[in-house]
Amino acid sequence: MGKGGYTFTVLALALGLAGCRAPSPRPPASHLPRASSPVAPLQRFGYTIQAGAFAHVENAARLASRLQGQGLEATYMPTPSGLYRVRFGDFKTREAARQRAEALKASGIIDAFWVVSLEEQPAARLGREIPALRRSLLETARSFLGVPYLWGGSSEQGFDCSGLAKAVYQLNGLRLPRSSQDQCDAGRPVAFRELQVGDLVFFAMNGGSRASHVGVYAGDGTFIHAPKRGRKVCVESLSASGFRERFLGGRSYV
Repeated sequence: MGKGGYTFTVLALALGLAGCRAPSPRPPASHLPRASSPVAPLQRFGYTIQAGAFAHVENAARLASRLQGQGLEATYMPTPSGLYRVRFGDFKTREAARQRAEALKASGIIDAFWVVSLEEQPAARLGREIPALRRSLLETARSFLGVPYLWGGSSEQGFDCSGLAKAVYQLNGLRLPRSSQDQCDAGRPVAFRELQVGDLVFFAMNGGSRASHVGVYAGDGTFIHAPKRGRKVCVESLSASGFRERFLGGRSYV
């Protein structure tokens, strides 16, 4: 086995990722067009609310679904203790966040809650420390490894690829569009050899040139993504058959 394959095998074993593919030495070609105009940096989230602590991810997904039904940006997040917390909302002031949370509590939609300030979010706390922010994005993506393909959205399509990417950025205090194509349009094109952890990588899984799948770049030619219903969030290789042929390119946002 070559050095690259050995490295990925060790990584996969360390993360407990049964079923992920070993990399091929051939890097994919990028097919994303260059942006016709400068891409604006992603906007930062305002105050957000954290509510609920669930032992089962399905319960967290149901709460996220109810909150989305209230028109709120909601996502669930795994914690080191094994619980799943739900974070939602994007408010300009702490008081606006508190009032919304109190109203949801009074209606029985949430129980206990606390307001997460701008200063607590990595994008604000780390400031211009871009390498540290990238590491935070990667660690957030890694925290979802092994999480079932579930999502609380009204489409009930599961925790889809773009939903995972959006959640990773949202939990770091950055607004990312919802669909994979819109996420692709919002970023700055990055060549394969210039990809850095935290960038997003896009694929045309349905053919053509439109992005229909996205993952978070994890370094060493690998990415973290939500594959499809029935599978868990996993690490894959950009050079694996099935991804290499459909690879569109990478985008950066920081």
